[in-house]
Amino acid sequence: MTITLNVNGADHTVDAAPETPLLYVLRNDLQLNGAKFGCGLGQCGACTVQVDGKAAYSCLLPVSAAAGRKVRTVEGLGTVERPGALQRAFETEQAAQCGYCIAGMIMRAQALLDANPRPSEAQIRAHMQPNLCRCGTHMRILRAIRRAAGLPVEAA
Repeated sequence: MTITLNVNGADHTVDAAPETPLLYVLRNDLQLNGAKFGCGLGQCGACTVQVDGKAAYSCLLPVSAAAGRKVRTVEGLGTVERPGALQRAFETEQAAQCGYCIAGMIMRAQALLDANPRPSEAQIRAHMQPNLCRCGTHMRILRAIRRAAGLPVEAA
């Protein structure tokens, strides 16, 4: 089946079975490898992207459900030469250890900051709760989000 996706502001036509996870199309067809396959069950968040501005598990979302919607991946936030504000904050806070979860963490955090540019500590923690980091850099991730939001870096 031919499906047209809008990813990072550009339209892409792909040939995929409607039930194919969006994650597979992003990685295999569009060569956007930021989102990672973690658990395949929507329990870790490594595959998190934004769909119409909301965080979504791309491992669970059929590509057919993404047609006609705006998909945003970590590659759509900035480049190596010109990283986005949240990406810069993650770098400054050294929020990545192994890096496997970071694209998903950044995309979930960006969805929060797009909806609420100055979230409270409780809102940040609640919003980020679904995404897991096995390396234990959660505190640095929270600092990076606060930094990007222009909030005090140390928790209140």
